[in-house]
Amino acid sequence: MQHAFVTGAAGFIGSNLVDRLLAEGVRVTGWDNLSTGQERFLAGALQHPQFRLIRGDNLDLPALKTAMQGADFVFHLAANADIRDGWNHPEKDLQQNTIATFNVLEAMRANGVKRIGFSSTGSVYGEALVTPDRPTPETDAFPVQTSLYGASKLAGEGLLAAYAESGQIAEAYIFRFVSILGERYTHGHVFDFYQQLVEHPDHLRVLGNGTQRKSYLYVQDCINAILHVTRQGTARDAKHHTQIYNLGTPEFVQVNDSIRFICGALGLKPRLDYTGGDRGWIGDNPFIFLDTKKIQATGWKPKLTIEQGIIQTLRWLEANRWVYDARH
Repeated sequence: MQHAFVTGAAGFIGSNLVDRLLAEGVRVTGWDNLSTGQERFLAGALQHPQFRLIRGDNLDLPALKTAMQGADFVFHLAANADIRDGWNHPEKDLQQNTIATFNVLEAMRANGVKRIGFSSTGSVYGEALVTPDRPTPETDAFPVQTSLYGASKLAGEGLLAAYAESGQIAEAYIFRFVSILGERYTHGHVFDFYQQLVEHPDHLRVLGNGTQRKSYLYVQDCINAILHVTRQGTARDAKHHTQIYNLGTPEFVQVNDSIRFICGALGLKPRLDYTGGDRGWIGDNPFIFLDTKKIQATGWKPKLTIEQGIIQTLRWLEANRWVYDARH
């Protein structure tokens, strides 16, 4: 990999990936429409001679084709990740996740780019009909889709596989993430809980009943996994040139555990006001725990526990309160 093209380059994961690639000597073209990404996340990259940022939208295929010229690897991270409000704007998941992925693949085909890493999601498993507490492997079926986000990402996975298996591209790496935590995090439960506790330290509103069980992964561990696999080129000589990897930690926590970590770190003992039910919103999966044996068999393993990742995220939010204003 000499020249990487990163969609969603100004986002949480994308900007961290850009910094890592530049540090390792890779030339990077960042592509972002800055609808949710923050140019400030790329402050260091913008000073680097091997980086350029192009403001553009994945729905503008001609511009995307032009921007991608000269790249030899694509990291497609741009997406609408707003599961909770999906039914308020159902076209957004179709446009920004599925059609956008089709356009990225067509731009690759036009430019002869043969390799791609794609950020998918553990949400594609929906509410897998599995034995309770059993981690979900990559080979599980998808019996029930529970969100437009998961359905649109699964459609994107299908497009990648079709392009790879028909020889239009040579290597497709699909990464099904649990929720990612860490520096530049701007969306999710730690973000929401910290905002509430700053505004009213004496009480905390919790969606659901607090017993929802979730797995999380620290952003640098996530990037380590992505680069580890793509550099090994595991799809190159495989029977199928589409390789799927779950990314997560071999543990999960309850929402109540996460609240305990956060409140303990802040020295607070708020009253907890639960909204009730076994899920926080339509499309929320009350149990997310992915089997990561496949990625660990390549030699990767996470360095931070979930608790460490949550605390690291909280400390970053404390030091970067500006992200709350930037979200509005």
